[in-house]
Amino acid sequence: MRLSVIVPVYNERNTLEEIVRRINASPVDKEIILVDDCSTDGTRELLPSLEGQVARILYHEKNRGKGAAIRTGLAHVSGDMVIIQDADLEYDPAEYPKLIRPIVEGHADVVYGSRFMGQERRVHLFWHYVGNQLLTLLSNMLTNLNLTDMETCYKVFRTEVLKKIRLRCDRFGFEPEVTAKIARLGVRIYEVPCSYHGRDYREGKKINWRDGLAAVWYILRFRLMD
Repeated sequence: MRLSVIVPVYNERNTLEEIVRRINASPVDKEIILVDDCSTDGTRELLPSLEGQVARILYHEKNRGKGAAIRTGLAHVSGDMVIIQDADLEYDPAEYPKLIRPIVEGHADVVYGSRFMGQERRVHLFWHYVGNQLLTLLSNMLTNLNLTDMETCYKVFRTEVLKKIRLRCDRFGFEPEVTAKIARLGVRIYEVPCSYHGRDYREGKKINWRDGLAAVWYILRFRLMD
């Protein structure tokens, strides 16, 4: 089974070449699709040098957000499975084999990589942890799932499952939106531990408290009203 790796990119000049190298080094059959969300830090000028290392490079002419970049990439995937990979170095592509294993072995349709299932991890921002836990709890209450990490970047889908969903969110609302909608489909969902090397705002972290408040709205909207 082939894995399509969608990489939303926004102002990641310092890490983009390394994450592409790490994805290519991961021992799975894959294609890499980069989606530049109108970067302004020199990332866009760097992208042509990566053309021989990835399957496709797609461009947004204005900044639209992570969810919009995922939709753009999804229209071009050819693999049997899809994973979302942030362009920073917080998540490790060396873990692709264990993330896709439940799907390859026929046990799952969707796999979440959980940062809170016993892996070693960087001691990080307390209020981000609290926010993640509260959002996961609220999502679980409304979806009747027992996830430990709804907000994780590492989500793997059988392509046919993800393409059944009409995605709407442009920014970080992708996480609660896709969770609510796969819960409604009744597909088989697994969680596996994944490592997490979180960065802080000095290192370029972009998500903030406003995105947390927006996530509450999206959890309610896509479970109760959509």
